[in-house]
Amino acid sequence: MYRWETVAALTAQHIIGIVRGTEVTAARQTAQAFLDAGLHTLEVTLTTPGALDIIGDLASTAPAHTVIGAGTVLDAAAAGAAVRAGARFLVTPNVRSDVIRAGHRHGVPVIPGAGTVTEVMEALELGADAVKIFPAASLGPDWVRAVLAAVPYAPLVPTGGVSPSSAPEWIEAGAVACGVGAALTEGGPEQAAARVAAMLRAVGRSDHPIGHRASIPPDVR
Repeated sequence: MYRWETVAALTAQHIIGIVRGTEVTAARQTAQAFLDAGLHTLEVTLTTPGALDIIGDLASTAPAHTVIGAGTVLDAAAAGAAVRAGARFLVTPNVRSDVIRAGHRHGVPVIPGAGTVTEVMEALELGADAVKIFPAASLGPDWVRAVLAAVPYAPLVPTGGVSPSSAPEWIEAGAVACGVGAALTEGGPEQAAARVAAMLRAVGRSDHPIGHRASIPPDVR
């Protein structure tokens, strides 16, 4: 699969579920809850114990339409290890040219993190396939609108502080997807599955168009 095809697949639902934990079993349960709820794109952060094994297991057992990636990729060595484990995309917390080169060498898209317009432009100039806006909560959807007014071709992925209730605002602002972790996983796998399902409805991946926010049940906000 070409990199652009992978990017299209991982942004199709507008939500990238982030699996980040301190215990292997809980991380695996969270990942499975995301998949069971209908989410097709998962990012397993390399700070999670057993992350490479989890990525490998998911890559080999999840449905073909599922896109499994690695997050918190800090250097080229980690990028290579993640790709060998089965990661189909890489996410970094900052702009790392070595990670971008390593990912592209393997035909894998890379989404570096940026918190300023300068960093967004640097990431794009280095060949980033999309740019993670991090931490999104400190910037807001209006920041995305302002950036896209000047750089309308920038594929932005707000991450960090995005919630099920705020995700539609980011998509309406022009983001191609949102990375969501803690806001989905709080309360355990069952709550995670409920939040995922509600979020997918809210961003228009169900039976209503983007721009008309679905109501999210109070118990999963």
